[in-house]
Amino acid sequence: MNPKNRTNGPITLVCGLHCAPVLLLIIIIIMISSVLARTFCQVAVDVNRRSYPTLGSVFRAFTTSGPKCGDASDHASVVTYSQLKSMLSNQDIQLFDVRNPDEFQAGNIRPAVNIPLGNLEESLKLTPEQFQHQFAVRAPGKNDDNIVIYCRSGNRSAKALDIARHLGFSRPRHYKGGYIEWAEKEGK
Repeated sequence: MNPKNRTNGPITLVCGLHCAPVLLLIIIIIMISSVLARTFCQVAVDVNRRSYPTLGSVFRAFTTSGPKCGDASDHASVVTYSQLKSMLSNQDIQLFDVRNPDEFQAGNIRPAVNIPLGNLEESLKLTPEQFQHQFAVRAPGKNDDNIVIYCRSGNRSAKALDIARHLGFSRPRHYKGGYIEWAEKEGK
């Protein structure tokens, strides 16, 4: 072996193909730790929002958390126009409009209850009796699957969906098309 080639040995080890598997492993470890750290932070936030977390709530939060916090765009949480029409015709819906009262008065989807986005968290924390007294409808239950929230165009209802989820509502949904789509399809 030529002694001059020996000086290139360490350089080849650091920058050549010999270190590719090691670099790949480091990249994979960094990616996995990033995902786990994000998920762990979500779990910590979700658990801390509850008044007294249990081991079950910690486990449930960790196993159901996705990589993004506050993403209300998943298909299970979105109600389409046709789904909303069906729920309304079957009278199987708890419909909440999170627009401002003046927007609600100008037009709404009946039988919606108007709870402006800024008041939603406080309103959802009311006891069932207080909620019914204030809004003249039954309070939504944490596990109800017929809760639908809407606004003008879907932005505020997506935020409202996140608020409801953080308060422990497991299956709220939002009408992403909002009142704009409703009025257009209903010819109003």
